[in-house]
Amino acid sequence: MSRASRAARSLNSVLIAAALVAAVAIPGTASAQETVRIATWNLEWLISPAEFKRLKADCVPQGARVRANARRLPCDVTTRFERSSRDFSVLARYARSLDADVVALQEVDGPSAARLVFPDYDFCFSGRQHVQKTGFAIRRGVPFRCGPDNRALSLGDTLRRGKELVLFPGEAREVRLLSVHLKSGCSREPLTAQDKACRDLARQAPILEAWIDAQARAGKRFAVLGDFNRDLLSEASRRATLGPSESLWEELDDGSPPEADLRNAAEGEAFRNCTPGQGYRGYIDNIVLSRTLGAEAIAGSFARVTYSAADARHARLSDHCPVSIRLKIEQKAVPAK
Repeated sequence: MSRASRAARSLNSVLIAAALVAAVAIPGTASAQETVRIATWNLEWLISPAEFKRLKADCVPQGARVRANARRLPCDVTTRFERSSRDFSVLARYARSLDADVVALQEVDGPSAARLVFPDYDFCFSGRQHVQKTGFAIRRGVPFRCGPDNRALSLGDTLRRGKELVLFPGEAREVRLLSVHLKSGCSREPLTAQDKACRDLARQAPILEAWIDAQARAGKRFAVLGDFNRDLLSEASRRATLGPSESLWEELDDGSPPEADLRNAAEGEAFRNCTPGQGYRGYIDNIVLSRTLGAEAIAGSFARVTYSAADARHARLSDHCPVSIRLKIEQKAVPAK
């Protein structure tokens, strides 16, 4: 074989190899693969060490009220939630184990804190001054656009705002996501209960439903992820005894428009506590999928990353741990209604 023929064959081999590499999904990058893992994780007062020390010097004494949109910490938080570099290292290890393309975050003080747990991600966070923000960590390489804050959910910035994110913006497979952290203290009681926590959650319910219905009418795939502070699966199992005005799930999952026929990613899954000895009975961290997105969820892909007993004893982690699901998103639009 001539030198020219050998050179031509070598060039062809290189070109074929390059084409094969381009055709294969790159592990961990949603831009080159058909599947995306989405997750949610409440990281419990996650603040960078430098900012924590600054806020600690001017903490609010026990018994005094911290305004919801103020940038201050209660003094009891400063004594219980100061994290070391080792704590952040352990949390980052669990983040690697989670291996999600997109993570809805709650109780995180913006990118400076989130980057210590998710070093290879980009971020979108709500603009609320309070350190407990909602937002997203997005693996670098995944196409996205930061959306607006959902300020209405905060009831005038007395509670936490929602944060929107658009995945694959402008494409037929575009997905709208909303990270939420709803009012605590009303996990199983009827929304009609007369305590303030349930009254506030009842006020948030139609606001969240309005966001869901707007996405459904626009023909968008969507998901609501976050700390609902509500056992939605328990509500779904009690449909016969809870009326629409009493149940958050009944208000949200009404199937009107049709894309608002929702699926809870944890449906049919056994509940697992984050650490040995926790006494919780059901998921309050939820991933709620629209009808089309629910149909694109990969069977058996729901996962919860739990903490080892040793890590729970020796590191300041969180009282929540992440849940996730993998989606295979079709390259087609959802009909608008």
